[in-house]
Formats: sequence, structure tokens, C-alpha cells
Amino acid sequence: ARTKREKAKIINELRELGSLDILLDIAQLARSTFYDNLNKPDNPDKALKAKIKRIFIKNDGRYGYRRITLALRKKRIVVNHKKVAKLMKELGLKGERKLKRKYQSYQGNVGKIAPNLLERNFTASKPNEKWGTDISEFKCRNEKLYL
Repeated sequence: ARTKREKAKIINELRELGSLDILLDIAQLARSTFYDNLNKPDNPDKALKAKIKRIFIKNDGRYGYRRITLALRKKRIVVNHKKVAKLMKELGLKGERKLKRKYQSYQGNVGKIAPNLLERNFTASKPNEKWGTDISEFKCRNEKLYL
């Protein structure tokens, strides 16, 4: 129970001894299959694995399969993300996750605290008698913006 590739290699070695048609009949292999397997490299993923490893190392082990797939596509190497993930698993490469920092509002000395004039009594007898506000914080380009 040999593979088609193995059969093609054996037939290629025995080609000098006899007719190609007879050897293909004995091996029960089609001529097109013989030539197809003869011209294929032994390990087509070897070069791709080397490129994946190079990209992974170049980026300090921070790239996962998605970013490596994008980097390969920028180099005009079209490959499915699932194949990249499979090859990375075979190579034992796993992208580092960037840990999210926990929110911390304290940034030094606290400023002057305004007196609590309303003391949670929000009902007003006439319009514009009591005003309140809220502060919303947004993170934009590594800066904190307040509204």
C-alpha cells in the first residue's frame, strides 16, 4: 500500500529497464498521475514554514496566525489562514497576547473637591434652579479625552 508519490518515484527509477506504459500498468497508476507526482516537491510546506517562522521571529513572537497571514499576503503569497494556523501549530509557534491594563483613574494628587450642595436632592421648584453634569472618558490615540 504505497502512496502515488512513492509509486511515481519507483517507476521513475525503473524507467530505464522497461517501457513506461508497462510499469504504469503494473503499478496501476495513470500517466497523468505519474507526471503530476513526479514534478511535485516532496514537502511543499517547507518553504512556507520557513517564511512563517521568519515573520514570527522578526516580530518578537507577537504575531498570531491572522497577522502572519496578512504579512504573507503583503509579500504576494496567497495562503489560507487555516493553513497558516496548522503550520504554526506544527512548528510550535504561538503569538503572545498583549495584556490589557486595568483601568486606573488615580493619576497623582487629587484636586480641590467641590462641596456637595445638592446632597442628592434633585427635585427643583423652577427651571434652571439645579444643574448637574457627568464626565465621560474616551481613549483616543493613547490619550484620555474627557467630555
